Amino acid sequence: MNLAIDPGGSPLSEPNAAAEVRRLFHRLNNQLGVVLAHAEMLEEKAVEEAHRQHAARVVSSVLDALGTSREIRRLSDAAGR
Repeated sequence: MNLAIDPGGSPLSEPNAAAEVRRLFHRLNNQLGVVLAHAEMLEEKAVEEAHRQHAARVVSSVLDALGTSREIRRLSDAAGR
């Protein structure tokens, strides 16, 4: 059964699709981690309160996105069993 299409447009087998999903979740979490680190740095170094608050909102949003990513992965893993 083909569940996904690889970036080159070819269908992926179920085991390959599961591996690709894990790889994509890992990549997404790494990218969100970079955004989080930058936002935390900006929050810490902000001189103006408005800039600190804006950076804090970005931090909060990234943490929400990381939680959403974990939940999607948990549901994806459960569906694959």
